[in-house]
Amino acid sequence: MVVPHCMTSEQLTSQQQYLAEGFSVARVIAEHKGRYSIMIDDTVLSAEITGKMMFAAETRKDYPAVGDWVAVQLYDDNSPAIVHHILPRRTVLSRKTSGREVEEQIIATNMDIVFIVQGLDKNFNVRRLERFLVVAMQSGAVPVILLSKSDLLSDDELQGMLKEVKAISLNAVTIAYSAKTMVHLEEIRKLITENSTICFIGSSGAGKSTLINRLVGNENIYTQEVREEDSKGMHTTTHRELIPLVGGGCVIDTPGLREIGLWDVGVRVDESFSDIAELALQCKFTDCSHAQEPGCAVQAAIDNGTLEQGRYESFLKLKREAEYIASKSDVTKQQERKAKEKKLGKVLKQFVKNNNKRR
Repeated sequence: MVVPHCMTSEQLTSQQQYLAEGFSVARVIAEHKGRYSIMIDDTVLSAEITGKMMFAAETRKDYPAVGDWVAVQLYDDNSPAIVHHILPRRTVLSRKTSGREVEEQIIATNMDIVFIVQGLDKNFNVRRLERFLVVAMQSGAVPVILLSKSDLLSDDELQGMLKEVKAISLNAVTIAYSAKTMVHLEEIRKLITENSTICFIGSSGAGKSTLINRLVGNENIYTQEVREEDSKGMHTTTHRELIPLVGGGCVIDTPGLREIGLWDVGVRVDESFSDIAELALQCKFTDCSHAQEPGCAVQAAIDNGTLEQGRYESFLKLKREAEYIASKSDVTKQQERKAKEKKLGKVLKQFVKNNNKRR
């Protein structure tokens, strides 16, 4: 019997239902191009999905993802387990796939906290951090900002960067730490409770794998040094993987993200830039574009220095991107639905044709 990690009542109900039907319930810990690694009773097994699930899938979210609870049929040691159902997801961390395709890519599911890791070297980028915060908030999990490599800075430099982060963090817990000197690592450990699942995201070279090595207690994950000239790493982690911790809880490591496109973020952009949203309420006109209108509170805040120009430009950029993705995804969904209906129509037509031949 799998020990649930903070399952919701809906998930527990589904688990009991599938157990009563003779399935086992396992957790997906890794994905390898159509095959999966699952964990059940501390045992790791290989798994595949049913042909029915593959045929019925309309989008990527209809397939298992790292962190999912799944109902599986177990066979002998020489055969992979077969995944029949995905239990309802409590939280989902997604992004738009890289490139021109408008499609959702699920990074991880059922996590309680998203650790956003950013290095305090040349990796540091406030605008990128704003983007990661929007994505993390949309997941439904709690975002926590971890600033790695604090040992590289003087106290004054560190306080200056912390001030920048605080201005855009929306009161998210922020911890500056050093995996090298172990400073503040205990504060991070305390956030990982016995039944919690933590997902790590960040750009390559930010220090995710190094930190996870420290938390796991050994050099479980291979790490590489970053290039000094640009603080970029070599994509140490090549796939998403869930790792149970000895003291309880799980961490999900993810590859470094060169880009993280927004997906279905809805009002999360406004929530992530609540300071600008509050200013907008003070504008003279309710339909103010915050460009050149008289009585614009947003432009007044930029002029008097209480709102950074770069933050406002970042807000506009993310807002436009979110609206564009929303409009494109609606069109894509319609096209996928039509293609699915066409495919089903062909199958039905062939079925009728075969029946007529038998007669």
